[in-house]
Amino acid sequence: MFEYAPAPESRSVVTIQPSYGLFIDGDFTPGKDVFKTINPATEEVLSEVALGAPEDVDRAVAAARRAFATWSALPGAERAKYLFRIARIIQERSRELAVLESLDNGKPIKETRDVDLPLVAAHFFYYAGWADKLQYAGFGPDPRPVGVAGQVIPWNFPLLMLAWKIAPALAAGNTVVLKPAETTPLSALFFADVCRQADLPPGVVNIVTGAGDTGRYLVEHPGIDKVAFTGSTEVGRQIARSVAGTGKRLTLELGGKAANIVFDDAPIDQAVEGIVNGIFFNQGHVCCAGSRLLVQESIAEELLDSLKRRMATLRVGDPLDKNTDVGAINSAAQLARITELSEIGSEEGAERWSPECSLPDRGFWFAPTIFTGVTQAHRIAREEIFGPVLSVLTFRTPAEAIEKANNTPYGLSAGIWSEKGSRILAVADKLRAGVVWANTFNKFDPTSPFGGYKESGYGREGGRHGLEAYLA
Repeated sequence: MFEYAPAPESRSVVTIQPSYGLFIDGDFTPGKDVFKTINPATEEVLSEVALGAPEDVDRAVAAARRAFATWSALPGAERAKYLFRIARIIQERSRELAVLESLDNGKPIKETRDVDLPLVAAHFFYYAGWADKLQYAGFGPDPRPVGVAGQVIPWNFPLLMLAWKIAPALAAGNTVVLKPAETTPLSALFFADVCRQADLPPGVVNIVTGAGDTGRYLVEHPGIDKVAFTGSTEVGRQIARSVAGTGKRLTLELGGKAANIVFDDAPIDQAVEGIVNGIFFNQGHVCCAGSRLLVQESIAEELLDSLKRRMATLRVGDPLDKNTDVGAINSAAQLARITELSEIGSEEGAERWSPECSLPDRGFWFAPTIFTGVTQAHRIAREEIFGPVLSVLTFRTPAEAIEKANNTPYGLSAGIWSEKGSRILAVADKLRAGVVWANTFNKFDPTSPFGGYKESGYGREGGRHGLEAYLA
C-alpha cells in the first residue's frame, strides 16, 4: 500500500492581475464599482473585478450590435478560422487556464485539466467545423444569425459553460455579451485575452462581470435578440417571465435531480465508479448530477457496502493537489445550503453516513455524504442540493424504478446500469430526461445535444441542435 504524498500543481503558471475591468469592444475598461473574487479553498482574495452597471451593459450591447454587421457578413469559412484559432490558443494555454479555474472555482485540478479544458477546446473545434456548413444543419436552406446574444453562465463550469454558449453563437454569425457568475469571473476574463490573441474583431465577444442585477440588465436589454441562461430553476423562471412577449429567443438549462438506476444484473464495481462520478465529480456542483440513487432491493446491501468502501478512498482537500478527488465548495452561501438540506435529511429520519476525512481549517468544505432509508417524501430526494450528497432509494421492479425516477419536477438527466441492452433501451424510452447514460455517467461530447424537460428548462446545447437557437 503506497503512502499518500501531496503532488501540488504550481500556481506560478498563471498570473492573476490585482484588478480586472469589463471587456467591451475589444478593450478592458474600468467599472465604477468593484467586487472581490476569492479562492474558496483558502478564502484568499484573488482579484478585484469590475461590477457592471446598466450603462456598461448598454455599451457592451451597442458594441456587439456594431460588430454584428461585419461579423455576420463574413463567409462561414472566415468565421471558422477565428474559432479554430481560439481552440488552438485554449489548448496552448490549457495548463494556465486549468490552474486558474481550480483557484477561482475550487474544483480539483485533475478535473479542470482532464475534463473541463479538453472539452472547452473541443467545443470550439466542433463549431468551427459547422461555420461554413449551416445550410446543411437542417434549419432551412438559408439560415441567418439571430443578432446579439445575451448569455448568462453559472459558477460550476465557468469556462466550459462559456464555450457551450459562445462557440455556436459565433459559428452561426451572432455577436455576444456574456455575464459570468459573480463567484467565478476570472476564466471568462482570461478568455477575453484569448479573443484578443486570436485577433477576433472588437465587439464580437464582450464580457460584463457583475452580480444578479448585471445579469438582469443584460437579459432585459431591448438590444438583445437571444437570451441563453444556465443556472437555477428559480432564476430561470424570472428570466422566462421577463422575456415573455418581447420576441427574444430563449433557451434555459436549469436544475436537476437525476436518478441513477442500478438493476440487479449491473456490474457492481463499474456501477459504484459511475455512482461516485455521478455525485462527487465537481463536489456535486453539477446540474445533471446523479443525486438520487435508485438501487434494486436484492443488491442494495452489497452495492452500499462497496460504495462505502470506495468513498473511504476519496481524498478531500487542496484543489491544486493532483491527487485530490473532491475540492472545495464554491462559496459560503452554497455551503450553507448544502449543510441546511443535509440537516433536514437527518431530521426527517434518513440515515446519514460519511467516510472519515479531515477537512481543512480554512475555506468551504463538505465531506462526501450518503443518506439511506430515503423516501420520495424526503426533501433531500425532491430538492436540488447541488453538493456532494447522495440520496439512496430502493425499488423492486423496473416499473417501480421508472415511476420513482420520473417522480420529480426536473427532467435533465438519468443513468441506467444493467447488462441487458434491451432493458436499458426499454427503460430509457420511458424516462422523462433530456440525457440518459447507459453504464456510465457524466460523459459529455460537443457533438451530442444536452438539455432538459419540465423544470430543467428547454432548448438544447451541443451538437447540431445547439445551433438552432442561434439561427433564424
